Amino acid sequence: MRIAVYVRVSTQRQAQAQTIEQQLERLRVHCQTQGYLWHEEDVFRDDGYSGSVLKRPGLDRLRERAAQAAFDRVLITALDRLARKYVHQVLLIEELERSGCLVEFLERPMSQDPHDQLLLQIRGAVAEYERSLISERMRRGRLQKLQAGALLPWTRPPYGYRTNPERPRDPTGVRVEEAEAAVIAQMFSSYLQEGFSLCGLAQHLMDLGILSPSGAMRWNQASVRGIMTNPAYAGTVYANRSRSHPAQQRHSPLLPVSQSRSGHTLTPPEEWIAVAHIPAIVSQEDFERVQSKLAYNQQFASRNNTQHPYLLRGLLSCGLCHLGCTGRTNKNYRYYFCRGKNGAIQSCRDKKCLSRMMPACQLDELVWQDICEVLTHPEIIEAALQRAQGGAWLPQELQARRENLRKAQLSVNQQVERLTEAYLAGIITLDELKRRRQDLALRQEALASQVRQLEASAAQQLELAQVMSSIQEFCQRVQNGLIAAYVILGLH
Repeated sequence: MRIAVYVRVSTQRQAQAQTIEQQLERLRVHCQTQGYLWHEEDVFRDDGYSGSVLKRPGLDRLRERAAQAAFDRVLITALDRLARKYVHQVLLIEELERSGCLVEFLERPMSQDPHDQLLLQIRGAVAEYERSLISERMRRGRLQKLQAGALLPWTRPPYGYRTNPERPRDPTGVRVEEAEAAVIAQMFSSYLQEGFSLCGLAQHLMDLGILSPSGAMRWNQASVRGIMTNPAYAGTVYANRSRSHPAQQRHSPLLPVSQSRSGHTLTPPEEWIAVAHIPAIVSQEDFERVQSKLAYNQQFASRNNTQHPYLLRGLLSCGLCHLGCTGRTNKNYRYYFCRGKNGAIQSCRDKKCLSRMMPACQLDELVWQDICEVLTHPEIIEAALQRAQGGAWLPQELQARRENLRKAQLSVNQQVERLTEAYLAGIITLDELKRRRQDLALRQEALASQVRQLEASAAQQLELAQVMSSIQEFCQRVQNGLIAAYVILGLH
């Protein structure tokens, strides 16, 4: 019998406290008692990984090996070492068991008995509740420390500052890094001069050969703006300045919304928490002057200028580099301009895109004609939706398949009843009953799966019909106003 072992701790502090070794010792003793062979290459461990997520290197390797039928049994000390969420626990246990790998816990071993399965669910719910409770206590404790000025909100210090390596979040250990502080002071001073922009400031830093905070040769506007708007450089560290949320925008209409990135929304200043006072690099007066200039420039930025109409504003992508395109007007001629044709600072790319500028009038008119064609012929939308749904269902065919499945399920249920009666009458043995019941159970599950698929398809067809009805009504309402809308948009 090939045995795998999985151990996990949530934090590096726990890993240093030898809790991993304690788990391994318990599992090693259990293997010796049961006569299992211990192989070091079959020990999978995750040091410092939370049980609330499934993305763990040790667990991933275990799942890959188990999928290859490499193990007969997986030993774990407790259920919460496998996962903290009940849904994750059920998913992992079922996945491993489908691969022929039995999961065994040292604490309260489980069986297929209904009482044990109920206990498994209760324990999973309790583990998830404990995780939520711990998370809330940590959040409130962190908030209290921030309000008391005993904890920095940084995961790492801003450019121009250093912290005590032994206590990196202690406000009393913050000190100025003189070389970087000189760069910060020069950035604020230069930006306040007439004619300097964020892009120009980034280019100026690159011309001087100054490395960015990440150590790269190229600066970008986002990094420069992040420095210019950080109140820590004026001497005050604030917490709760922003809230994170899932990414909602894409860099280009041709690219999907990134799931690995999160956006940040600034909170109102009255919600900020003043954590600590640290050595200032710029004066409060200069910092406020920079904020005023940033707000003024943002108000009159070209992206906020709607004087010239662009039908495809924010919807167009370059066919070569897949970056988004912006509108540009030159001597009363409107163009769509690939962002990759800008300099390295704006495009965040080392090489410029070789695409040509696209005349906005011709492209807008072409797209508008396609929109009018679709809105005046709703059947085009209907055909596209049907292709997306995999084809329309005929009502009579739907009813016929549903009736056939109902009859098949009724027939299987009757066979189960007759099989039970035959066993009670002594016609067949218990082994024969189990074997035939197992075959019938597989048929029942297959029929139930077909019914679910059929009902899902019926629901899609109903939803498609409702969508098409609303689209046709919408098209009827807007058909008469298409020409007027084209004139109002200024695209003539």
